[in-house]
Amino acid sequence: MKRILIYIGHPAQYHFFKNSIAIWKNHGHSVKVLIKTKDILEELLREDGVEYENIQNNVRKSSKLSILLASFKRTYRVYQVARKFKADILIGTDSSIAQTGFLLRKPAITTLEDDYEIIKNLARLTYPFTTHILVPSVCGVGKWEEKKIAYQGYMKLAYLHPNYFKANKNIVSKYGISDRYILIRLAQLTAHHDVGIKGLNVEIVQTIINIAESNYYKVYISSESLLHPSLQPYQLRIKHTDIHHIMNFASLLISDSQSMSVEAAMLGVPSLRFSDFSGRISVLEELEKRYNLTLGIKTSEKDRLIKETKSLLGNSQLRETYQRYRQQMLNDKQDVTIFLTRLVEEYPNSKS
Repeated sequence: MKRILIYIGHPAQYHFFKNSIAIWKNHGHSVKVLIKTKDILEELLREDGVEYENIQNNVRKSSKLSILLASFKRTYRVYQVARKFKADILIGTDSSIAQTGFLLRKPAITTLEDDYEIIKNLARLTYPFTTHILVPSVCGVGKWEEKKIAYQGYMKLAYLHPNYFKANKNIVSKYGISDRYILIRLAQLTAHHDVGIKGLNVEIVQTIINIAESNYYKVYISSESLLHPSLQPYQLRIKHTDIHHIMNFASLLISDSQSMSVEAAMLGVPSLRFSDFSGRISVLEELEKRYNLTLGIKTSEKDRLIKETKSLLGNSQLRETYQRYRQQMLNDKQDVTIFLTRLVEEYPNSKS
């Protein structure tokens, strides 16, 4: 039996690990989960009844110095916990996992979905120290190819694959949500790779609302930060663990969040992502160019965003078309949860 240490720094990372955590525990492995305070992460673990330890209670500032200091402090804490826990293997996205594994001479698996070119600062603190880089096959890892373990899939598929996620219409109904609606997601854009990145603003969101309502769609907004007073009547107020059920039955997602755009694609929900990351992220490029499941629009192309919104909302076969695109994607990809679970359980034999 293994002693598995996991560090989780983002809600989407928790979703990636949650099914494997349950399987590992069911198989008799000891699992230690570490987190930091980030958005709704702690609430998600509480709602699911998962035991964890928060090693960074305070939300860091967004300056480069604050990011670097917080990283060093996390590594120190992860090192302390891993040593006391006597971890056999460490896994997670943060550089603290890689650095701790290096210091303790224990295997460390870095799990990411971003290309090296997007996360150079994180990669410089992580890749030299980690044992393996676990990423979708389309992701580039720079000069660290010998450490790459590739899989045919996406991190979000680990929890939104039909083997694990069954959308429940009753969950949507209990909130009184309309049968015909679109979802707008507004991100905070404060991650290490978000510097200088712009997204949706109040004016653009209001224009989208007007288009949707003129086509008899309701609009619901999910936001990581406080909404402008004019948008607050549209705010989605739900239990955090219900968001994927709400997303599943939406006719369209419009977002400046890369993560939620990938999640929509996993569910076969069309998405328009308005972000300067458009054209730069391999996972989203594959979902767009190969499977037609999403469309990236740069923030300099406001008119195109409006045009595409009108076009999609005017398509009476929208859901049927995108469910076909989704099925094609699912046919090509593997069960990511099983891949992750076996990789850790059977390590080191599994690494080949």
